[in-house]
Amino acid sequence: AKLQKHVEELLISPIPGYVILAGYVAGAVIRGLAVGVTVTLVSFFFADMRIANPGITIAVVVATAVLFSMAGFVNALFAKSFDDVTIIPTFVLTPLTYLGGVFYSIRLLPEFWQHVSLLNPIVYMVDAFRYGFLGVSDIEIGKTFAIMMIFIAVLFGFCVHLLNRGTGLRT
Repeated sequence: AKLQKHVEELLISPIPGYVILAGYVAGAVIRGLAVGVTVTLVSFFFADMRIANPGITIAVVVATAVLFSMAGFVNALFAKSFDDVTIIPTFVLTPLTYLGGVFYSIRLLPEFWQHVSLLNPIVYMVDAFRYGFLGVSDIEIGKTFAIMMIFIAVLFGFCVHLLNRGTGLRT
């Protein structure tokens, strides 16, 4: 919307920044959930997939979608071209994912690296998914959700601040 100038109509309207952000986040979450549900339904035909805690899994899916949609919003605000959009996923998100406990339990790491891993927000999302699907986790699930909600609240505030300032939108 930014690069094609569609967002300009929203910026001149009397709509508050948090409502504009909520609209973009809702659209991103719905798109993400549509893809996720489709992939999950197809995977049921190919694998015997059991979900240990369906309610927690759904909550984690929604919270993760909200978090990533707001992170994508920040990325889009700072991108000057379509090529710039790939910088954050390539140089930030990919390393955080590999270091986020996707392929290993952080309990297998030496104690120092376990503490360092806890600074990575992906660790909490991965651990919550692991608990939802398998029923096991490295971090207590209440703490995991609390930290995810803190990340969401901070990102929401940051996004609204950037939107109200017009960062990356006004020339």
